Order: sequence, then structure tokens, then C-alpha cells
Amino acid sequence: MAKEKILYQIVWGVLLVVMGIGVFFRIPQVMPRIEQIEYFSSVIWFVRFSFYLIGILLVVGGVQKIITYYRRLNE
Repeated sequence: MAKEKILYQIVWGVLLVVMGIGVFFRIPQVMPRIEQIEYFSSVIWFVRFSFYLIGILLVVGGVQKIITYYRRLNE
């Protein structure tokens, strides 16, 4: 694989990690507004779980991509 493509993949992995961390910082700000919506008030635990799951998946996927392509860069 070309070094340029590997570097793009590493940058994409870093962006995924940053977006995942951003989700964690945004959840406490958004949840009170979502709790006010009557439709979501009964399943707020599921909404909160979903947001945290999205954040975890973004961070884990980004870290995995960084590690994978960093190893290929050093080969």
C-alpha cells in the first residue's frame, strides 16, 4: 500500500477517535433536552446507552485503524 494512503487512513483513525471523544462530551449537554421529549422519556436509558455505545465504537474503531495502519507504515 502506498505511504500516502496509509497516512490518510491514520488521519481518518485519529478523526474517528476525536469524534468518539466528542460524543462523550456532548452527551451530558444533550440528554436533558432529549428527556423533555415525551416520546423518549420512557426509554431514556436506551437512548443514553445508544449514545455511549456510538462513542465507544468510534473510539475503538479509530484506535484499531490507527494501530493497524501504523504497523503497516513501519514495515
